[in-house]
Formats: sequence, structure tokens, C-alpha cells
Amino acid sequence: MGARAGRLLRRFNVESRAHREINKNKPEPAPRHETHKTGPVVSEEVHLRDDPLLVRLKQIYVDSKDPVKQAAVAELRKVERRPVRCSFPGGGLGMGEISEVPVGKLSILEALTALNDHKRSPRTWTSQKIAQEFLLNPQDAAALTQFFIPFDVKILAPGSGEKKRIKSP
Repeated sequence: MGARAGRLLRRFNVESRAHREINKNKPEPAPRHETHKTGPVVSEEVHLRDDPLLVRLKQIYVDSKDPVKQAAVAELRKVERRPVRCSFPGGGLGMGEISEVPVGKLSILEALTALNDHKRSPRTWTSQKIAQEFLLNPQDAAALTQFFIPFDVKILAPGSGEKKRIKSP
């Protein structure tokens, strides 16, 4: 039933609507570019000699230099490095051994060690002490201790009867 009503509405007054659309003024297309008139003029201008431009080009002197040698690049990229202060037994969580770290940066092992020390004794391992120990920016060390918290694993005995519930906010 709905298809019939839709068809009737689509076909209602079709002829008058079609005549109205046909009689509308159509937009005029943009004028075409006249290539036959401008073609030879442009090619003549391209081949003409421009003396003031040539005089200015003769005044320019370009001096090129050899590329910088690899030793100089290595010296430029050299950053103060410090030895790694901690290592975990068994290769360090499956990572390759890192012997040096740039100043102001931490390896993953050092970050875990610093966070764990801060968690165990926050009064002795303050952010200032962590910054001194690992040569960090004090603001970075404060952000590290404030925003990163290592996991706390608690194993409950099955017969202890103690049940933990997650509190909803």
C-alpha cells in the first residue's frame, strides 16, 4: 500500500513540473580560453632575451662546500652519557643489555627501580633524590613519582576467607 502512495506522489503533476524545469534559464558556461590568439605571442616572449635579468644573474656568486665528514657529525651528535645504574637478573625483562643512557633520560629498568624504591620508602626516595641519583630534571622526577605508579600484586591464600571487592566511585 505504501509503494502505491509513493508512486502516486512521484507521478503527481509530472508534466507541468518537467515543462517548468525545461523552461528554466540554464547557467552560461565560462568563456573558453582563446589559444589561437595568445599561442604565438607567449612563445615569442619566452624566447626573447632579458638583458636586465642577465646582468643581475652575473652579479650572483655561488660557492659550494664539501659535505661534512662523518667524524664531525658524530661530534655534533655526541650527548653526555652516563652508565646504567641497575640491572635485573636474567637479562632485564628480555631486553638487550644497555650500558649507557643519555643524561636526563632513564632506561626502563632504571625507571622501574626508581618507582619501586619510591613506593617502598617514599620518605627516603623523594623526587629530589631520584633526580640526583639518575641525573634527571627535578620537574621530570617529580612528575615521574606523581603520575607513574608500579603495579602492586597481592596474592591471597584461597582459605583465608578474606574477600576483596572493587569499590565503585
